[in-house]
This record gives sequence, structure tokens and C-alpha cells, in this order.
Amino acid sequence: MQILLGLIIGAVVGLAAHVALPHRQLRGAALAPLAGAAAAAVAWTALTWAGLGVDSPILWLVAVVAPAATVLSLIPLVTRSRLAQDAADRARIGA
Repeated sequence: MQILLGLIIGAVVGLAAHVALPHRQLRGAALAPLAGAAAAAVAWTALTWAGLGVDSPILWLVAVVAPAATVLSLIPLVTRSRLAQDAADRARIGA
């Protein structure tokens, strides 16, 4: 049940990144929170399997840093891809 803490932290970090990064209208509202939650879940699981418990500050630090790194690298890539695809579609249809 403690992994829920990691999932919530990751989702909140992802939501904050979604709101903070530009062009949010070009991506789904759930993309960043889900990516953050997934990254936090993987990190939390790996570190608990490595023997760290909820009393370890490393676990909490990684539960925040892993989703932040994932979301802050993934979301700009998705946005750039969407912008490029939209420009290619506009050029193709002559708009």
C-alpha cells in the first residue's frame, strides 16, 4: 500500500509539469500525470526491492526526482513532435 504514496507524488509532479510547461493545449491532460506516476512507481518498486523502506530519505528523494526527470524530458518531446506534425499537415493541405 505504500507504493500509493509514490504514485500520488508522481502524479502531482506530472500535473505540476503539465500546468507549468507551454503548449498544454497540444497534449492530453492525463499524459504528464500518468507518466509521472509510472516513473515514480518504477523507482519506488526498484528501491523497495533494493531494501529501502519508507524511513529512508533516498526513497522519497528519488520518488520526486524520477517523475520530474521523466516528465520534464518526455513532455517537451511530445509537444515538439505534435507541433512538427501539425505544421506538416498544414503544409500538406495548403493552409
